[in-house]
Amino acid sequence: MTGNRIHIRILIAALLPLYLTLAQPSFAQDSIPVKDIPPYFEKARKLRNENRIDQALEQLEMASRTAEENEDVKSLIDAYHELALLYLQLNREADTEFFWDRASVLLRDTAYPYGNAIHKYIEAILLHRNLQNFQALFMLGEAKKLNNDRNFYNNILLAEAEVYLSLEKYESAAKNFNSLIVNTDIYESAYLSTRAYLGLAELNLATENYQESIKHGENALALAVKNSFGRAVKEANEILKTAYENMGLYDKAYVNSENLLALRDSLFNIEKVRVEANTADQIRDDIKTEQIVKLETENEDLKESQNRSEITVILISAFLTIISLLAVSLYRNNQIKLKTNDLLQTKNKELQVARDGAVHAMEAKTNFLSTVSHELRTPLYAVTGLTHLLLEENPSDHQKDHLKALKFSGEYLLNFINDILHINKIDANKLEPMSMQFNLRKVLNEVIDSLQQSAKANKTRISLDFDPAIPGHLLSDPLKLSQIFMNLIGNAIKFTRNGDVEVIAKLQSKEEVNVRLYFEVKDNGIGISEEKLQSIFDGFEQGSIQINREYGGTGLGLTIVKSLLGLFDSKIQLKSTLGQGSSFFFELDMKSVDAMVDEDPYEQKQRNFEFKGLHLLIVEDNKINQVITKKMLAKKEISSDIANNGEEAIALAQENTYDAILMDIHMPGISGEEATVEIRKFDQKTPIIALTAISLDDSLESFYAAGCNDVVTKPFKPEIFYQKIGENIFDKKAAPTGTV
Repeated sequence: MTGNRIHIRILIAALLPLYLTLAQPSFAQDSIPVKDIPPYFEKARKLRNENRIDQALEQLEMASRTAEENEDVKSLIDAYHELALLYLQLNREADTEFFWDRASVLLRDTAYPYGNAIHKYIEAILLHRNLQNFQALFMLGEAKKLNNDRNFYNNILLAEAEVYLSLEKYESAAKNFNSLIVNTDIYESAYLSTRAYLGLAELNLATENYQESIKHGENALALAVKNSFGRAVKEANEILKTAYENMGLYDKAYVNSENLLALRDSLFNIEKVRVEANTADQIRDDIKTEQIVKLETENEDLKESQNRSEITVILISAFLTIISLLAVSLYRNNQIKLKTNDLLQTKNKELQVARDGAVHAMEAKTNFLSTVSHELRTPLYAVTGLTHLLLEENPSDHQKDHLKALKFSGEYLLNFINDILHINKIDANKLEPMSMQFNLRKVLNEVIDSLQQSAKANKTRISLDFDPAIPGHLLSDPLKLSQIFMNLIGNAIKFTRNGDVEVIAKLQSKEEVNVRLYFEVKDNGIGISEEKLQSIFDGFEQGSIQINREYGGTGLGLTIVKSLLGLFDSKIQLKSTLGQGSSFFFELDMKSVDAMVDEDPYEQKQRNFEFKGLHLLIVEDNKINQVITKKMLAKKEISSDIANNGEEAIALAQENTYDAILMDIHMPGISGEEATVEIRKFDQKTPIIALTAISLDDSLESFYAAGCNDVVTKPFKPEIFYQKIGENIFDKKAAPTGTV
C-alpha cells in the first residue's frame, strides 16, 4: 500500500508541470505605463457645464481609452457613466442606455459602491424623463445610501429638487434649491448655485410669484454669464422673458427675447449642433467598433486554446484516474469532517445568538447614553447661564468663590457629556471625515494658543516643530484634526508640570497631490507604566485610581483620539517610560492643493461688536432658558421678544422686523427646523441662529438646508454666543451687494 502511494506521488509530480504549461495562455502580458485619468474627468465636467459638449465627449473618450490601457475597471465605469450623462444632455436616450449597459456589465464583477451610486442616479434621471417620478425619488434615495462624495451628493440634491418640482411638491423642492445656493462644492460651486437659482425661478414662475421668479432668474443669469454656462444663460433668459411678460413689463421681456435670438445664433446654431451630433456619433461608433474587435480577438484566443485543450483532456483523464484511486482513502476522512462540520454549525449558531445579543446591548447603551447626555444639556444650560449672569452682578467675595466652583463644575460636566456624545456618534457611524481646504500650521497654532493658559498653570512650555516642506494648503477635515490635537496636547499638559510639551509635524512623502504626514506629541511628564500601555486607550482609563484623583478628567480623551483617527484609516501609537514622559505619534494621508489663494476659512478671531439697539426674537419653549437668554441679551443692551413655540415664531416674524432670530430646534408641535423653513418663504434676509442641544440623530446639514445661518450648541460659552450673533448680523450687513 505504501509503495502504491509513492508511485502515485511520482506520477503526479511528473504530469503536473506539463499540465500547467499546456493549460496556461501562450502570451505574456507586458507592463503598461499608468496614465493619470482624473484630469480628463475634470476638463469634461468644465466643458459640459459651459455647453461645449463635443469637446467634453472627446475628453471622456480619452479617459475611457486611458482606463482600458491602465486596466483600470473603476475609471472605465466612471467614463461610461459620464458619457451616458452627456448623451442624456443631448437627448439621445438610446445612446445613454448603451453606455449605461456597458457600465452594468462591468459592475457585476466589481465591488464599487460609488459606481453603483452613479448607476442608480442615471437610472433615476431616465425614470424622471419618462414621468416615473416616485420611482425616480426612490432610486435617488438608493444612490444616497451608497455615496460618500460631496460633489455627487449635491448633484443628487439638485436632481431630487427637479423631481419634486415636477410633482408640484414646492416646499421640498425649495428646501433643496436653497441648500445649494450657498454651497462649498470644490468642483461645481458656481454651476450648482446657478442651477439652484434657475430652479427657484421656475418654481416661483409656476406658483405665479413673478417678483421672486425675476429675482432668482437675474441671479442665475449673472452667474451663468460670469462662468460661461451657455445653456443656463438661455434658460434664464427664457424664464425672465415669461415672468416679465406676465407682469406686463414688455420692454424688459423684449431685452430677454433679443438675448435669446443672439444666443441661438452663437451658442445653439445649426453648425454647433451638427458638430456635436457628428462627434457623438463618431465616439459612440468608435467604442462599439472597439468592443467588436475585442470580442473577435477573444474568439481567436479561444480557437488557439482549443488545440491545447485536446492535450489537456488527455492529462485530465490521467488525473481523474489518480483521483479515483485517492477517493477511496479520502471517503473515511470526509465522514469525519461531516461530523465535525455539524458540530461547528451548532457552535456557530450559538455564537450568532450571542453576537446579536451583544449588538442589541450596544445599541441600547448608545441610545441610552445619547438620550441622557442630550436631556442633561437643557438643565445644564440653566446652571452655566445663571452662573455667568450672577458672576457679572458684582457678588460678594465669598459668593464669588462659590460661583466660580459652580462654573467649574458645570463646565466639567459639560465636557464630560460632550465626550460621551462624541464617542457615541463615532460608535454609531454618525461621523464621517470631510474634505475641506485648510492651513495646517494655522490649525496647530490655534490649538496650542487655546491651551497656553492650562500650560502656564502647570508651568509647562509648548513648542511646535513644523516642517517647512509641508504644503501650505491641504484637503482634509480640519475640525476633527483640531479635536485630535486638542486631546493629545491637553493630555500632555495635564500630566506634565514644570516641563515641556513638543508638537511635531513632518512631511513623510509627497507624490503629486498625495501627501503623507507624520505627527507626534511628546512630553517629559509622569509617563505610563508598561502594563498600562495596552489599556490606556480604553474608555474611562487613566492608568490608576490615584492618577484619576490627582489629575482629574474622564479618561475619554485618548479614546476619542483613537476613534477619530480610525475615521482616517490611521492608528495612534505610543512610547512611554514611567517617570520620564510619553510620546504619541501617527501618520495621516491628505491631499495638497497648491493653487489655492492664501486664505484660511477656519481662522477665527475674537471681535468686539456694538450690540446696543439690536432687537432679536427668542424662540424657546423652556421658561428658564427664556429668562437666561433674555438676560444675557439685555447685558449687551439688546432688546428681545419671546416666542414659546414654532407657530408663535412664524407669526411674530411676519408682524415684526428683527435683526436676528435665535431658534430652538427641539420644541413640541412645529420644530425649529420646520419653523425656519416657513419663515424663509417670506424672509430670506434675517439671520437665523439655531440654539440646540444636539443629539445623536441631529444633522447640522439639515439645519443649514432648512435655512439656518449658523448653529450654537447648548449649553454654550457666553463669548461664543455673542460672537456668533455679531458675525451673523454685522458681517452680513457688511457683505457687498450681489454676493452669493
